[in-house]
Amino acid sequence: MSEHQTQVAFVQWCAAKKNKYPMLEFSYAIPNASKRTPAMASWMKAEGMRKGVLDWCLPFPCAGFHGMYIEFKHGKNKLTAEQDEFMNYVRRIGYYVAVCYTVDEAIAAVELYLEADV
Repeated sequence: MSEHQTQVAFVQWCAAKKNKYPMLEFSYAIPNASKRTPAMASWMKAEGMRKGVLDWCLPFPCAGFHGMYIEFKHGKNKLTAEQDEFMNYVRRIGYYVAVCYTVDEAIAAVELYLEADV
C-alpha cells in the first residue's frame, strides 16, 4: 500500500468507527505533502501552510493529552527535519503523536489513545 492508500483506508476506518468513537467525526487530514503548482503552493503558504505539520489530527483530549497527531510513512521513508521538529514541539506541549507505516499501526495508535492506555 502507498502512503496515500494507507491514509485513505485509515480515514475509512475512522468513518466506520464513529459510533464507537464519536470524536472521530472531527478528525482531519492536513494536506501539506500534496503535489501542487507553484502558484497554488504560494497561495497555500500565504494562508499559513507550513512544512513539517503531521498528516492527521484528532482534536480530542484524552489520558492527559490535548489531542493526537499521526504522521503516515511508507516503506523506508523517515521523518523530515521539519516533521521531527513539529513532532517534538507538539509532544512537549501535551499532544500524543504516532508515526505509522500501516493502517493497522494507525488504528492501534488511535485505539490506544482513546482507550486511555498510553
